[in-house]
Amino acid sequence: MRRLLLVLTVFAAVSLGGAGLWYRSYLTTPAPGQGEVVVTIPRGAGVRGIGAQLAAQGILGNDIRYLALVSFSGLRTRLKAGEYSIPLGLTPPEVLELLASGRTLRHHVTVPEGLTATQIAAIFAQDGWVKRDRFLVLVGDAAFIRQLGIEAGSLEGYLFPETYTLVRNEADEATVIRMMVDRFQQVWQTLRVPESNGLNRHQLLTLASVVEKETGVATERPLIARVFYNRLARKMRLQSDPTVIYGIADFNGNLTRADLQRETPYNTYVIPGLPAGPICSPGRAALEAVLQPAESDALYFVSKNDGTHVFSTNLADHNRAVQRYQRGR
Repeated sequence: MRRLLLVLTVFAAVSLGGAGLWYRSYLTTPAPGQGEVVVTIPRGAGVRGIGAQLAAQGILGNDIRYLALVSFSGLRTRLKAGEYSIPLGLTPPEVLELLASGRTLRHHVTVPEGLTATQIAAIFAQDGWVKRDRFLVLVGDAAFIRQLGIEAGSLEGYLFPETYTLVRNEADEATVIRMMVDRFQQVWQTLRVPESNGLNRHQLLTLASVVEKETGVATERPLIARVFYNRLARKMRLQSDPTVIYGIADFNGNLTRADLQRETPYNTYVIPGLPAGPICSPGRAALEAVLQPAESDALYFVSKNDGTHVFSTNLADHNRAVQRYQRGR
């Protein structure tokens, strides 16, 4: 009996020692290879689901030692969902500490000035941040718009163009839209709005959107804004091609005489005053141009086909400029 107990004791000691070495080797052995692996841990994955996903990508082994490590380290309830960039070469404890830290990947999405809500939806939908149709539904959802503190029938124009930082599993349609509208509100608060302008915020935003679409040359924006103000003061139609284009569903890129004569709420060749609402999301420079337009008596401008324009104070000079730069080109 003593000999049997001795044998069992020795066997247990050897077994425990071997198990300890086996567990220790797991803790200290890094994943093979170089570089990084991007892993997305979905919400509700659970400890076993996380282990299976990490093992499938070759980051650590998924056996009883993984479960033991999670239990002994106290990380069972601290592993966070999200998208992680995990360097190959980390040991299993280091991998789990990374998941517990919540240092998820940050993605930067840039929205240029002058895009419509439909174009903005396409940018975010391209990488799976939003569902395009759902995004556009919210842009026109009256209850949602009121929640954001906007008095308008649509959020067209209020989706401020900028570079946004997004995190997987934390961004959806409502979150992205709210982020963009909040940014518009923040920028608007920093602008100096003249009390004697005569236009409310929505009208100013509408005019800024037209200015944004009319030129890409920053120095011309205040002058173009002044032309539109001068025309409004004289009750002249704005006659802006971008407003006509916005009002045409599925515009094919060819603006015709018939298009200029087609009556829509946005065709400023037909309707007096401003279009029904913004035709794009203007940037800060366009907003500032509308709030601080240049001093000028100009009533007309025509493209020189190089991004700049010729400005005229009378129709005769304007017609000569059109003849030179458009019809004679």
